[in-house]
Amino acid sequence: MHHENERLAQDVAALSAMAEQMGEYLDSDVLFWPLGRGNLPMLTLGGYLLREHRLLTLPQLLTPEQRGQVDAAVFQFNQALSNRVVRFETKAQHELESRLRQWEESVKEIEHGTLQHNSNYSTIVEPRAMIQALLDRLSMPPYRPDDRAGRLVPLLDTRLQNRWQPGEFVWPAEWQPAYPRDDYWWLYGLPRVAKYSGNE
Repeated sequence: MHHENERLAQDVAALSAMAEQMGEYLDSDVLFWPLGRGNLPMLTLGGYLLREHRLLTLPQLLTPEQRGQVDAAVFQFNQALSNRVVRFETKAQHELESRLRQWEESVKEIEHGTLQHNSNYSTIVEPRAMIQALLDRLSMPPYRPDDRAGRLVPLLDTRLQNRWQPGEFVWPAEWQPAYPRDDYWWLYGLPRVAKYSGNE
């Protein structure tokens, strides 16, 4: 449990740093923005929205101080977006294209048997969760849903389902309330990785 609290603490720190630089990020042409602090991940909209969803859905796992930091970050994020609707939408769509390419490569590796270790799936699936977070936000007014992504995601999901073995939640058990099985089935189990054949 201590380890999982540490991971959520890292999420809080990343969310705060991302929200702080969000206005500058949205005004730039850069897709992957270095936060320039310690071991923080790159700032992207998918990375921010992934953490925002998790932290807002799991307040019971946070300290009062962390909940305050999350609320402040969300306020700062919304302020940055208030006069940058088009910039947000454009950047979100660019990131969707990038994440979809990344996720499609992972699905291909699963299909071709070149994905070496099932134990890495919990990391490999993170772009799929970012895609979902981006699609969810773009489905809300004043944004427009991304039609191409809306068509491609179900196709990739079907390909993954063809090799899917339902099972345990792949992320920390405490996070499950943020990811109901019906909506996030791809976090509940592992892909069956085909044995590699030299003829493929």
